[in-house]
Amino acid sequence: MLGKLIPLLIALIGLGGGVGAGLALRPAAEPAVAIAGDCPCDCGAIAQTGAGSAGVANADDHAAEDSDTTTDFVKMNNQFVVPVVKGEDIAALVVMSISLEVPSGGSETIYKREPKLRDLFLQVMFDHANAGGFDGAFTAGPKMLTLRTALLETARTELGNNVSDILITDIARQDI
Repeated sequence: MLGKLIPLLIALIGLGGGVGAGLALRPAAEPAVAIAGDCPCDCGAIAQTGAGSAGVANADDHAAEDSDTTTDFVKMNNQFVVPVVKGEDIAALVVMSISLEVPSGGSETIYKREPKLRDLFLQVMFDHANAGGFDGAFTAGPKMLTLRTALLETARTELGNNVSDILITDIARQDI
């Protein structure tokens, strides 16, 4: 019985020694330092990740300031369902979820105008489907860019420049 335990003990000791040596000998992580004036807040300080030092602004120090000037993402409440028609029959259904990137605090305007936006977005998606945008490799870059651009132009027509981008967060096609 002792003859069976010795190889097992040797393997466990070797494994433990290898893990311990790996932890002890790994290189220390060096903090990333940017050039002066590259601080996200434009304060002219040197941005540094990790522990800050005298005269060096820690990147985390400005996170609260940055979050006040960023944009909000407004998710449209329901998914969009778009039929793909071939001849006289529905060949597939495309289901999409969309979010809009708006200036901070602009989400209330989107929610107030959501019924109108949904109608306009559906019309854009129907046109995209009728033009073959959901055929074949419908998630290919050029097809998605065409759809996003058309949706963004429609949103800006309705809301002005209060929409900076359209995000297609989910998309699926179910052939019938």
